[in-house]
Formats: sequence, structure tokens, C-alpha cells
Amino acid sequence: MSNIVTQRFIKCHDKLKSDGTVRSSRQFALSVDYLPQSLSEILKGRRDATVSLMEKTISKYKVNPVYLFTGDGPMFMTEEENQDFRTLTIVTTVNEDERIVHVPIPAQAGYAAEHTDPNFIQDLPSYVLPDYKYKVGTHRSFDVAGDSMEPTLFEGDKVVCSYLEPTLWETGVKSNYVYVIITRADVLVQRVSNLVKESRQLELISDNLYYERTTIKLNDIREIWYVRARISPFLPSPQNIKNLVREEVFELRKTMQQQSRLIENLNATITQLVNQRRD
Repeated sequence: MSNIVTQRFIKCHDKLKSDGTVRSSRQFALSVDYLPQSLSEILKGRRDATVSLMEKTISKYKVNPVYLFTGDGPMFMTEEENQDFRTLTIVTTVNEDERIVHVPIPAQAGYAAEHTDPNFIQDLPSYVLPDYKYKVGTHRSFDVAGDSMEPTLFEGDKVVCSYLEPTLWETGVKSNYVYVIITRADVLVQRVSNLVKESRQLELISDNLYYERTTIKLNDIREIWYVRARISPFLPSPQNIKNLVREEVFELRKTMQQQSRLIENLNATITQLVNQRRD
């Protein structure tokens, strides 16, 4: 028996046929560059719809991905909802399992560009994690740049995130949680306050109190990713850290003692010169 997502995919296919959007299952398959024989196996419940097939169907026929993957909302998006919709390029294994694409700092400007070439995404490093929660939905990881999220996140950390559909931004963005916000020019890792209902904006909050809060309009946002995990560089043992701090304190104390002696010698020299001039 096919899984629940495939069952919803079949319902979308049947709706397209009943509305006359497509004349036949064969026409539907060819329109999304899929083998009609393979589609027939899906419709008969003998195999599940692949991620790439669903992606092409979403793009071609404006199927609502929220309905497809969660069962919530309408089956198809309206033109207004689809106006700023961006189809994500994904990378899969030979078994059609989705891989986690990593976006390092040097690639983030290109990732945030207005038109992202699918080849650009496919050329980025990708990997899989064993946890089941990363087997469902689309995930990305991003390098953390700068110190705005210290002490929660440090430069060099990587955050693993799950994709949040635009139709869920109003209700799905949780205030005081950390998200990766993709604008038309930048990749931002920030804590968020949801102001969508009030002003169609998000407030971006840095954990580093040196930085002030800012707001960003929803129209300027291209993607939102919910941070689920952090990958940090391995640190020395606590004992090694203590020893390192002790050594640094010792060196600082030596430097201060040397400077103190220099100041004393300088004061003595100045006093001697003053006394000689008086004589």
C-alpha cells in the first residue's frame, strides 16, 4: 500500500483529470517528464511517488506542498499564493531519499541570489544524517558567520534546518526560536519575533546584545528555515581549557609586572633628571 503522501499525490492527479486540466494520466506523466508506465504503478498503489516527481508536479500544476506533505490547506495554490513561490532544488540518493544540502559561507551570496541555478545547488556538498526526523521533509545546513548570535552560536558552527513553507509563515514561525532567513541578498541566522499578523514583518533578534533589533518585511524574504540542530567544532577537554586559561593569565601577569617595573624605572629616571636640573 502506498504511503499517505503518495495517496494525496494521487488525489491531486485525479482532481487535475476531473477538472480537465489534463486529458489523461499519460499526458500528465509526459508533462512532468515522467514515464507513463511508472505513473501507472503509482496510481495502482504498487509504488510511491518520488520526491522529484512531486517537485515537478508542484511547479507545473501549482499543487500546494503543504497539503501534499501534511494534509492541511487547499489542494492547489491560488495565483496570489503562487506569485512569490520558489520551488526548491533538492539532491537525492540513488534510492530517491533526499540529502541535506550544505551552504558554506562562500556560497551564501549565490544561494541568496534572485535566480538560483539548479546546477548551483547540485554542486554544493550534501550528506545524510541517521536520525529519522531528517528523512521527512527538506533540510539544509548553513555555516554561521559573524558573532551576532554569540553565545548561542559561534562563527564556524553549522546549523541544520528544516524548510518552512511560505503558507505556514504566519502561524508556523515561533517567536524566540532561531531561524535562517534567506533574503534577496543575504543569509541571516537570527532569533525571531513573529509580527506577521500585525505588520507583515519579522523582528530579527541577536543574542549578542551589542547588536540592535531589526525588522524585515515578508516581501523581502525568500525562504525561512527552522534551526533544529547545531554542529560545532570539537573543543579540548575542560581540563585543557583550564590549563590554557591559566597559562594565558600567567603570561598576562608577567607582562603586567614587566610594564610595572618599566614604569618604576621611568619614574626614577625622571626624578633623577629633575633633581639634576635643580642642582
